[in-house]
Amino acid sequence: MLDIKMIRLNEDEVKTRLATRNVKPETIDDLLEQDKIRRGLVVKTETLKQKRNEVSQAIAQAKRNKEDAGVAIAEMKEVGNEIKQLDEQLNVVNDKVLDMAARLPNLPNPTIPVGPDEAANVEIKVVGTPRKFDFEPKAHWNIGENLGILDFERGAKVSGSRFLYYKGWGARLERAIYNFMLDEHAKEGYTEVLPPYMVNGASMFGTGQFPKFKEDVFQIEGQDLTLIPTAEVPLTNYYRDEVIPDEDLPVYFTALSPSFRSEAGSAGRDTRGLIRLHQFNKVEMVKYCKPENSYDELEKMTLNAGNILDKLGLPYHVITLSTGDMGFSAAMTHDVEVWMPSQHVYREISSCSNCEDFQARRAHIQYRDEDGKLKFVHTLNGSGLAVGRTVAAIIENCQNEDGTVTVPEVLRPYMNGLEVIK
Repeated sequence: MLDIKMIRLNEDEVKTRLATRNVKPETIDDLLEQDKIRRGLVVKTETLKQKRNEVSQAIAQAKRNKEDAGVAIAEMKEVGNEIKQLDEQLNVVNDKVLDMAARLPNLPNPTIPVGPDEAANVEIKVVGTPRKFDFEPKAHWNIGENLGILDFERGAKVSGSRFLYYKGWGARLERAIYNFMLDEHAKEGYTEVLPPYMVNGASMFGTGQFPKFKEDVFQIEGQDLTLIPTAEVPLTNYYRDEVIPDEDLPVYFTALSPSFRSEAGSAGRDTRGLIRLHQFNKVEMVKYCKPENSYDELEKMTLNAGNILDKLGLPYHVITLSTGDMGFSAAMTHDVEVWMPSQHVYREISSCSNCEDFQARRAHIQYRDEDGKLKFVHTLNGSGLAVGRTVAAIIENCQNEDGTVTVPEVLRPYMNGLEVIK
């Protein structure tokens, strides 16, 4: 969440920067108008409460002097009723200001590309060269079904569209990949966590999914619980409403978890394969750090994601997302996209974001600086990686003409030495 005081003091700059994220200037005007009303009500209530204190003292003095305090008592009652009415108004306006502010996205870092959508994204690094096949490469779903390691038909029968079964060496490959990822991140100093897979509304608010994106998730009817769309939510909320000791920063967490997404608005997109599912595994990276270090930590996190693809031998590139393509809570995002031969295109496999103090302000996560002053930490998150998409990339990039798939060398110890999936 953005600091309302900062918005008030930098109105024009906020309007300009948020305009690049499709926020209309009138939205800021409406918020500041409600904030003005709120501050006016606060002044009125504080003035009346001061008056009530003075009247109370006058009543006490009159009683000590055995004087008639009837007029003063009547006045205090009238003041009390007025305070009650103003407090009710203030609660309504406070809720309105909070809701309006909570729906504003983060301010984009001034250095990122400006544009309405993914067409304005900028490529910053290319790693590896896409393999030249001497046969027409097949899509991962066709290869997986032919090998009997992916079963989309029975997944749809049992659960519906965008679900599947991994079977045999397919299940083993998925497990090998996420164990390899967790081991690699542990080498980089991440603490492995096994988080809850359901979280409350306060946690969803803390990371920015609520209130704006409720249609994108699966909620438990009648309970304050939501199936996590990513392990970012429980990992980032680990320190919600806490002060992290200065000496503990930076904090690195990594976790494997299922991710549950309704994929609202994605009708007709990636209807086949492992790219866009309602349930998928993902290894997540989350960092808490001091503001002065957060952009260095973003670069390290992006390298951590790329390191997985380097060791798997998969070609990829890294892009910086434009203002119009970036996620709600992010100030800057680097996407790592892996090459998919059957589509002749790079597809996202990791998204690494610096949220600055946006999530920390919502979740109230702080630390004390050298002077003992409380400040909000900066939070970062990134996929390290989306496991199903990694399976898809391995199947496609490592496929053979006879329909088999060569297992990347680094995964073979996790697969009982298997070299080729037949």
